[in-house]
Amino acid sequence: MKLIRRSDLTAQPWKNGGGLTWKIAAFPAGAGFDDMLWRISMAEVATEGGFSAFTGIDRTLTVLSGTGLHLDFAQGGSVTLDNHTPPFSFPGEAALHARLSAGPVLDFNVMTRRGVCTHQVVMLAAGQPVPNCAVALVTRHQPVKIGDLVLHPDEIIVSDQNHDLSGQVVSGPVIAVIVRHLT
Repeated sequence: MKLIRRSDLTAQPWKNGGGLTWKIAAFPAGAGFDDMLWRISMAEVATEGGFSAFTGIDRTLTVLSGTGLHLDFAQGGSVTLDNHTPPFSFPGEAALHARLSAGPVLDFNVMTRRGVCTHQVVMLAAGQPVPNCAVALVTRHQPVKIGDLVLHPDEIIVSDQNHDLSGQVVSGPVIAVIVRHLT
């Protein structure tokens, strides 16, 4: 397992240049946007504007901190996310515009290449087991205890090929990322 703190990561510009992202993990290792099969990152949404388009990618967005983010879809409809709403999934090629409720938002983003991988981002409460196929765990507001391990806000645990993240959530909630390869 690898413990990653946001302060250890290097900020990179968004694909469309409209903000900053911190790549946590990608597969295969070192993959960029064009050749990744899956990617986990955090992003700061500090201004209103359009989201980058990722054709053939499925995305799930979870607000970690901030007062709220309104996503307006060009095809109609909108959704409001805050640091209490469940993870929200949408196609990466969807044209959408983000509006902020009041101030910047830090979000957690999971992307998988459609037809090659699938993913789930689930909230686990105290007493629930972490699935043995989870590839990452992250918390929103307060420290979380999983087995004997304590995970603090702005920390992410990522599994490697020799370990899994399974265990019992002692205090929660914790966000678990599950990625499955289809081929």
